[in-house]
Amino acid sequence: MPTNRNVVRTALFLSFLLGTAFAQQHTPELREDYVTTTTGIRIHCLESGEHGSKRVLVVIPGWRLPAFLWNEQIKKFAPIIRVVAFDPRSQGKSTKVSENNTPEARAQDLHDLLNMLGISDPILVGWSQGAQDVAAYIQQFGADSVAGVVFVDTAVSAGPTEIEIARPFSKIILSEISDYASHPKEFSAGMVQSLFKKPHPELDMQQIVQSTLETPTETGIAMLVSDIFGVDRRSGLTKLKKPTLVIGSSESPLIEFEKEMAASIPGTKPVFIGGTGHAVFIDEPQRFNTALKNFLQSLPPAPR
Repeated sequence: MPTNRNVVRTALFLSFLLGTAFAQQHTPELREDYVTTTTGIRIHCLESGEHGSKRVLVVIPGWRLPAFLWNEQIKKFAPIIRVVAFDPRSQGKSTKVSENNTPEARAQDLHDLLNMLGISDPILVGWSQGAQDVAAYIQQFGADSVAGVVFVDTAVSAGPTEIEIARPFSKIILSEISDYASHPKEFSAGMVQSLFKKPHPELDMQQIVQSTLETPTETGIAMLVSDIFGVDRRSGLTKLKKPTLVIGSSESPLIEFEKEMAASIPGTKPVFIGGTGHAVFIDEPQRFNTALKNFLQSLPPAPR
């Protein structure tokens, strides 16, 4: 006859096995695909979660950066919501084009992507350059086209006025263009390292750097200038009456602009996380994911 201790051990072991089997059974697969836009751009996508769901968490990377940086969030949220990450035009594995590399053109690509994937109720998450794409999307297609918006560690651009209202930041950006143009490999390696405040041995830094170099240097310069100094995209924010989350690093050089942006969007309170670099969702994934999960749970139910 087994002892009480053996019974407990057996029960715990069975519980572990059942829990593991359940987790394996309910872990959605990661799908990789390409979607071709109406203008012929092949967009590389990573997707997981319930295929065919209309409400989808759509995550957009920053300048020249790859979709796979969102892998932790894809894995975390796919069991509860369909998740799509993608390489915007001229980035990663998507088509490279020599012109029209603006947030406005990428917003049209995003619109095509959502239509072709059958997504009618997106929650758009834009990090860095991706935030400009989200703002451009709202300006073109209206706030009613989204279920919610998340801006990650950046403020929506004021266009040419940026040079006046954010002089130190603008000076840094403009002064670095020459370094990037002259030494793209060295510049890109330094840029990738600067994204993080914490060590990340789980990341293949060389793979990330190599992905940034997939964007031709001249195209990267055009993207950077268009993102920051091209168009004032703030006008749509005051009319953004959909749930919005502004989240970033408490040490961001743009934190005051992020606070100002959050104050301009009705009902929006910013969340700032300490001890992180620009890639706040990688430096502190648990705290970032908790804030994002709370935001998702606060949204009205998806329409049937």
